[in-house]
Parts: sequence; C-alpha cells; structure tokens
Amino acid sequence: MTIPESFPAQLSMREFQYLLPEEKIARYPLARRDASKLLVWQPDKIRETQFAQIADYLSSKSLLVFNDSKVIAARLIFSKPTGAEIEIFCLEPMDPVTGFHQAMTEKEKGRWKCLIGGASKWKKGTILERKTAQLVLHAQFIEKKTDYFVVEFTWLPASLPFAEVLHLLGSIPLPPYLKRHAEATDEERYQTIYATEEGSVAAPTAGLHFSTGVFQSLKQKQIDQLHITLHVGAGTFMPVKSEFLRDHIMHEEFIEIRADRLEQLSDKLQDPVLAVGTTSLRTVESLYWLGLKVAADKQITAAELTLNQWDAYRMEDLITVKDSLQCLLEWVGKQPEKKIMTRTQLFIVPGYRFKIIRGLITNFHQPQSTLLLLVAALIGAAWKEVYQFALEKDYRFLSYGDGCLFLPYEGNLHSK
Repeated sequence: MTIPESFPAQLSMREFQYLLPEEKIARYPLARRDASKLLVWQPDKIRETQFAQIADYLSSKSLLVFNDSKVIAARLIFSKPTGAEIEIFCLEPMDPVTGFHQAMTEKEKGRWKCLIGGASKWKKGTILERKTAQLVLHAQFIEKKTDYFVVEFTWLPASLPFAEVLHLLGSIPLPPYLKRHAEATDEERYQTIYATEEGSVAAPTAGLHFSTGVFQSLKQKQIDQLHITLHVGAGTFMPVKSEFLRDHIMHEEFIEIRADRLEQLSDKLQDPVLAVGTTSLRTVESLYWLGLKVAADKQITAAELTLNQWDAYRMEDLITVKDSLQCLLEWVGKQPEKKIMTRTQLFIVPGYRFKIIRGLITNFHQPQSTLLLLVAALIGAAWKEVYQFALEKDYRFLSYGDGCLFLPYEGNLHSK
C-alpha cells in the first residue's frame, strides 16, 4: 500500500533526543524496592511522591497488568585452551513459539540463538567446554546468521534441565549502560518479586519497584492484578539509529497468555486498565490487533497469527475491543494449549491509537529509544516537560532508577 504523509513511519528521530548526563543513570538499586521516587503525570499536572504511595493515585477497581517473565542467567563465559575468553549471550531458543518453558526444561541438549563476544576466536564446529564438580557443559558453534549465531549446547548429567544449567554456570545479563558486571545483589534485585516464567534477557524494570507492602496497599484499595508474559529481548536496549522511523526494524518479542487471563482482561474493560511497564503495554495492545486478524479469518493458524511492526497503523479498527477479545478467546479455546503463544513486533510510536491501556507505570528511558517513543505516543509532546522536570529534580534514570505514573485518559477508552 502507499504510505500517507501522516503515517508515523515518516517521523524523524531528532524529535526524541534529550541530554542524559552519566551521573543521572542509576548504577545500583536502592536499599528498598519501593523507596524510589515516583513522578505522577496527568494532563497539565505533575506531582511528586514515593513509589510506596502509588496506590493513592490509582482508582479503586483498576486493573494493573504485570509481566511475569523472569530474567534468565543468559550470559555464559567459556575459556579456550589458549586462555582466550568467549562470551555467549543466550537470546532465545531456536523455536521459541513452542514456548520458552519447554526450552528451559529441555534435558541433555538444546539449540539457541546467541550473541557471541570474541566470535573471531571461535571457529565453526569447534566445541568449547565448561566444567565444574556438578556439571559439564559443551557449546558448539553451528552457524552465523545476520543478527545472531546458532549455538548447540550439550551437558552432563543429561537429567538436568537447561534452566538449572544456566543457574549453575550463567550470570544475569545487566543492561550495557550500567557499565559493570553482575554482582550477587543483582540476582535478586534485577528480578521482580512476582517473576515466574523464565525467558527474558532483560528485566521488565517498572516492576522492580513493587514490594510486598505495595501489593498490600493495592489489595486494600481493591485494585486487581492481571499477569501476562512477554519475554524481553536484547533489542529493548537498542537505540533507533536511523533518522526516520520507517528505516528502523522493530525487534520481535515472544508473548504467552492463557485463556483465563484473556477472559479476565475482557471482563475488566469498563474499569481503568494500566500497564506496569512498556512490555505489559505492548502485550495488551497487541491483543486487540491479533483479535482483529482472527475476526477477519476465523481459520487463521497459530503460525500465521503474528503482529508486524506497522500492522496496527494499516488495519482498520472495525470492531470494538470487547468483540476483538471475544474473537481471540474463541480462537484460543480451539488451540491444544488453551493459550496464545506468538510474537509481536508492534511498534508503538506517536500516531498509535491506544485501544485498551489507559495508563502506564514505567521508568525513565534512554534518548532515541523505542521505549521513549512509546511514552511519547501515550502522552504526546508532554514527555519533554516530564523528562526535563525529572532531570532538574534529580530523579534517577533507566533500569534501576525512579518511576513514573502516566494517567492521560479520564474517560472510557474501550468502545473502539
């Protein structure tokens, strides 16, 4: 199709730049999860509080959507006989649509898409070995693709699941901008307290602020929770390097949602639905467009039901959110696993039409990042005022930094 001049792909990334001094980046978490500052934004209003008080700013009976993905110890270090180090960063299993859970429970061997540090020192077919008293792990370089390497892992004892192999030999992959190696405290703190589904290589960082005390305050106010899964990929750290959005290839991420949780979301559409983090937002918004595809083709297969980065801008929203989710529920009910397992490449940028989400809890993001584009899509040009305010008030930025609560919508959003 011909792309109109107003299509968001024409936007220039120059509009999404700001100066982020190094000293504003939080290198370590605070002693208490909920001790971070919280900036609360509504149209024409900015307030400051502590994250521990977030329930005070949320409507009772709201639905908070959490990403329950768990960060895996995806970074493995091998040494060659020469002493040279090879660093392998496990991105995702070769066939992630069968479910990350299956890949993490595999025994004896498995193939993964990986990034490799020191790849020039590792010849194709060469087998590396890492040995401890408990475990022997071999890694074989199978082939190089455009954006990743294929690595086959084999291990003994073969009875161990791959999740245990990573736990014993791997380390948590911290964001590159922290400029440090993972330490013992990161094993706990670079993980939400509700993480259950292993598969992410980066934390859904908005959730890092939530403590037992915060959850108690949400319960007292009758604020419901919905847990969905999006496994965060390394692409979340990649800045948009092209001048125009049309030239950026948005990274794909794997989502997994059970039928009962889709039903819970559908039942709560008359109440405010807020995303805890950009990954939760991206997942929930993807559901509407996936339901639209099912409505157009009831026989669509699981392999065909995916979302490309510009689909939401080219599709006509001909049905309500309720009807779209109902179509998706009916489709999921026919699947053997009774869940949706697919990939989303949804690229949320200014010009995007929000269908379900009415608010967002998030951190402060890097300049010219896809996450900053998402914030700009939600609150418009006000993002510049918010970020300038945060810089002047000495907020802490990025993964271990402070939080924001964006409340842009007062009325009901969900009729269409």
